Amino acid sequence: MKKLLLSFIALAAVACFYSCRESAGAGCHIEGVVNGAKYEGKRIFLVPLNGPATAETVDSMEITNGKFHFDPDTLQMYKILLDYHYRFGLQPLILVAEPGTVKIVVDTISHATGTPQNDSLEKWKVQTEIHNIRYGRMRKTANELSAKGETVKADALLKSADSLHIAHKNFTRQMAKNMEGTQLGDFLKDLYPLTFMRKMPDGTTVEINADTHEPVKGPTP
Repeated sequence: MKKLLLSFIALAAVACFYSCRESAGAGCHIEGVVNGAKYEGKRIFLVPLNGPATAETVDSMEITNGKFHFDPDTLQMYKILLDYHYRFGLQPLILVAEPGTVKIVVDTISHATGTPQNDSLEKWKVQTEIHNIRYGRMRKTANELSAKGETVKADALLKSADSLHIAHKNFTRQMAKNMEGTQLGDFLKDLYPLTFMRKMPDGTTVEINADTHEPVKGPTP
């Protein structure tokens, strides 16, 4: 009985060793570069995207030789933020802490790549930036046309802009579906829900299609 107990303890120790080694090897390592000599010696922060930002949850370090690194304990989504005195001109960056090495560049256009979720997030970010530029230009031009009294052209351009925006929302929804069960999937899913609830003047609550802004008739597709 004693030999059996010792054997069990030995096996448990071996299992624990391999389990702990696997857990340690599955951590996230963040390697970052900040472009610009003026940021040398400044502090950069790793802040949880959701939840409280406290001394216990926020990590920071000084930028040295234009570089920084973090090894987050919690695998979740984060924001990378420079000291607020020096953030102007740098694009805010979000990333997913997941097993592997995340490569970060903080600049006027910032990037996070190197792991599956961050590579997908980068693709979404690029498409979003392209969409935002095109969408913004179309709406600006429509407003200028409207100011000139060219309402027909303005209305047509606004409809095109709305179609472009719906296409981007559907792109985001599809990526959320493809990434279902991941932190990135949950983040994208919350950006563009298919419907929302609206309280009406009579006190009733109606489910509204988020794209058409019409009441939902039947099940939401």
